[in-house]
Amino acid sequence: MIAHCKYGASRLIRIGVCAIAGLFAALPAAAQSSGLHLPPVKKVQFSNGMTVWMVERHQLPLVDFSVVIKAGSVADPAGNEGTASLTAALLRKGAGARTADQFSADLDFIGGRFAANAGADTTTLSAEFMSKDLTRGLELLSDALLHPAFPAEEFTKLQKQRLDAVHASRDSAQAVIGAYFNAYLYGNHPYARPVGGDENSLAAITRDSVEKFYAASYSPKNTILVVVGDFRAGAMEALLREKFGSWIAAGSRAENVAASAPFQGKKLLLVDKPDSTQTYFQIGNVGIARNNPDRIAIQLVNTLFGGRFTSMLNEELRVKTGLSYGASSSFTQMRAPGPFRMSSYTRNATTERALDLALATLARLHEQGVTAEELASAKNFVKGQFPDSVETSEQLGARLAELAYYGLDESELTEFAAKIDAVTLDDARRVIRQYFPQENLVFVVVGKASEIGSVVKKYAPHVDQVSISTPGFGAVPAAIAVVPRMRNH
Repeated sequence: MIAHCKYGASRLIRIGVCAIAGLFAALPAAAQSSGLHLPPVKKVQFSNGMTVWMVERHQLPLVDFSVVIKAGSVADPAGNEGTASLTAALLRKGAGARTADQFSADLDFIGGRFAANAGADTTTLSAEFMSKDLTRGLELLSDALLHPAFPAEEFTKLQKQRLDAVHASRDSAQAVIGAYFNAYLYGNHPYARPVGGDENSLAAITRDSVEKFYAASYSPKNTILVVVGDFRAGAMEALLREKFGSWIAAGSRAENVAASAPFQGKKLLLVDKPDSTQTYFQIGNVGIARNNPDRIAIQLVNTLFGGRFTSMLNEELRVKTGLSYGASSSFTQMRAPGPFRMSSYTRNATTERALDLALATLARLHEQGVTAEELASAKNFVKGQFPDSVETSEQLGARLAELAYYGLDESELTEFAAKIDAVTLDDARRVIRQYFPQENLVFVVVGKASEIGSVVKKYAPHVDQVSISTPGFGAVPAAIAVVPRMRNH
C-alpha cells in the first residue's frame, strides 16, 4: 500500500493529512491486523544516569521529543500541593538567556511546539521541531529543562492565574468532582493530592518552593528522553550527549509510591452546590497499577461495561432511560493502583433512579458476565482504536516514554493485539470478580443538598457533607491504610 500526502502550510495539515503515512500506512493489511511493527528502538544510558530511547521514522520531516521526569504531584511538599504543576508550567517562562517572550518568539520562528505538564506520578515535557531546525529546537528544549530561570514576575502571574482558575472551577461540578473523589478515596495517600493544587496550597507556594522542587527532582537520573522522527540514531545520540551528557544535578528524588488498600465497606461524600440543577456522581474504589498483569483483560471488560458509547452503563443511563447524557467507567493506571470509577450525572429529580440504575448495572455485570460475542466485539473495538493512539511520532514517543517509566518495553505495543486475542471468557469472569468492586464502594455526589441530601443517605452507612465553596478538596479526612507496593499489583 502506498500512502500519498501533500504538505500544507500548517503543522496541523502536515500531521493530520499525512498521519496515515506513519506507522501503519506502509504495512500490509496482514501485518496491521497482527500487531504493530516498530522500527528498532535504540536504548542508551548516559554516564550521568539519563535514559535515552531513539526511534527513526523518516516519513515526515519532524522530530519529536518526549521527556519524563520521575516526580509529579506525589512529590509535592505537604501544604504546597500544586508545586510540581507550577514548576512544569514555568519551565518556558524564561530559560537560559531568554525571557518568556523571547522563548516563545524563538519557538514560533521555527514553527516548533513545546509543552510541559505535571501528573500524579511524573512531569512530562514534549517538543516538536522540523528536522531542518533540530539544532535550534534542541537548544530551546535543553534550556527549558536544564536552565529555567523561574522569574519572580512570571511566578506571581502564573500563581494568580492558577488561583483564579481554581475559584472559577467551583462553578462547574464536572470540573471538580474528580478532585473530590480522589481526596475522599485516598485520604492521606499521595494520590489524594490535587495535581494543580487548591486555594490554600497554591497561595502558600513561593518562588523558593519551586526552585527547591526543581533542584530536588530534576536530574539526569530522574529523566527519560525518547526521540522519534526524521534523524539518524548515531548523529542524534552524539547531539544529545553534547546537550545532556554533562548535566550534573544534586537532586535525584524519585518517589516510590506505596499501594493504598481498597476501602472496605461503603461511604459517601455529598458536596453541596446550592445552585445546581443536576447531580454529578462518581462511584468506585482503588483499582490497578499500570503494570498489573490483568490490565488487558480489564480493559476489554471495562470497554463493555463503561468504556465506549455502546457500553452497558451508557446504554442504561442514556440510551434506554434518558436519565443522563453520558455514563462511563474507567481505570486510571499509575505507578501504584489508581482509582476505578463509574461516572455520570442526571437531573436532581432523577438522582435516586440514576444511582440505582448504575449500581444495578454493576450487579448485572457480576451476575451475567459477558458473552463470547460481546468479548469479541470488545476485542475488535480496542484493536481498532489502538492505531490512532500511536499514529504520529508525537504519540509514539509519549507512549514509549511512559513505558520506560513504568518498567515496560515496546512489546507492550508490538504484542498488544496478540495479548488481546489471548483473553478468554474465563479471564473476563475472573477480572469481573476481582477488579470491579460491588460491596466495597466509595461515593462522591455533587449537587443541591437540600434536594438530594435525604436521597443519597441510603447508599452508605457513613455520609459526609462539605460545601463546594469551602477551600480545598480534602476537607473531610478519610484515612485509608497504606500497604507496601507489590510488583505487578
